[in-house]
Amino acid sequence: MSAPLPPAGVVLLGGVHGALAAARSLGRKGIPVIYVTDDHPLPKFSRYVRESFEWPGAQAPGAAQWLLDLAASRGLKDWLLIPCADGDVKLIAENRDTLQKAFRVVSLAWDNLKQLGDKKLLAGLAIQAGIPFPRSYRVDSAADLAALEPSFPVLLKPAQREARNSFTQDKVWRANTRAELDALYRDAAMQSGASGVVVQDYIPGEGHDQYSYAGVWAAGEPVAEMTVRRTRQYPSDFGISCFIEIVDEPQIRDVAEKLLRAARYEGLVEIDFKFDARDGRFKPLDVNTRVWAWLGLGEAAGTDFVTMLYRMAHGEQLPAAAGAKDHRWMHVLRDAPAVLSLFRQEKWRGGLSGYLASFRKPLAWATLSWDDPVPCLVEVPITALRILRRRMSKS
Repeated sequence: MSAPLPPAGVVLLGGVHGALAAARSLGRKGIPVIYVTDDHPLPKFSRYVRESFEWPGAQAPGAAQWLLDLAASRGLKDWLLIPCADGDVKLIAENRDTLQKAFRVVSLAWDNLKQLGDKKLLAGLAIQAGIPFPRSYRVDSAADLAALEPSFPVLLKPAQREARNSFTQDKVWRANTRAELDALYRDAAMQSGASGVVVQDYIPGEGHDQYSYAGVWAAGEPVAEMTVRRTRQYPSDFGISCFIEIVDEPQIRDVAEKLLRAARYEGLVEIDFKFDARDGRFKPLDVNTRVWAWLGLGEAAGTDFVTMLYRMAHGEQLPAAAGAKDHRWMHVLRDAPAVLSLFRQEKWRGGLSGYLASFRKPLAWATLSWDDPVPCLVEVPITALRILRRRMSKS
């Protein structure tokens, strides 16, 4: 039997489905949870969120002091501070020493963490560690872009994703021709800066070639790990994962461990991979040093990453944990359109029976939970309202 959990709670910063899963996992164990956001309200509807606060956001001046003031006013001494969105990762890492005066923080300092969070630096770290990585081109200006002679198609990605704009929200843009590359770079540079854009070779493949590694690390070594296939995404090419299956892929685990050991990593982490059939290797694409959307799959499969992080933050030595096989995770609101899109593109081969097979148990859900039903009930109207607001802001 596990030791009793400490009385201090957790402050979740930002995020949506990952933050909701973290709140549920912690709350079911009696750990109090506070949710702080400047964006999506969904997690605050969970019965496991004791209080929620809106704040100016991680990039606002005085953001770290705002958190310290919250800790002082609400009596949050020694509560664990967990980032659930990219901007919050950087804020905590840059202000780690200051925030540790009030909170428990499990994070590298930003000078060390940015080699994973900045895609330009990530490519260099991967090469240094001897890890296969998609070819990336150094582009800091329009002149650098003009000098490139890549093989098309290529991808444009934001080097960092702290800011919110169409480029960072889309995560990746594809250029099939020179004219498209020039036009997309101009647009991306206006939003993320001339040197804030990564140009990278495209790895061919479909959704079933997309994989992820998830883990919690302490002092440069893994405490718990999981590998999954991101079987379906929406949109299907470079979208958000909506159907995920646990698979055992030792090659992914080996590459992830080599990369994270090179950074002497500590904390929660999720790494996106793509299988390159041209050379038979799994290549890392992005490293997320925060809570990820499908975090709830871990709890369902017996590898409760966020509770492990909580215990680790309070000084417990945790035994290594292995996740169960054959568990799946689904976000129905995105998965149904994803399957429909594949059907229209004549890429769906399973028929209705194949889709219904996706629902066979054991299955974890992005929002549905019988002991916490309200987030599922409000997700559709919240999503519709947010889409409407975005469209109105562009008109």
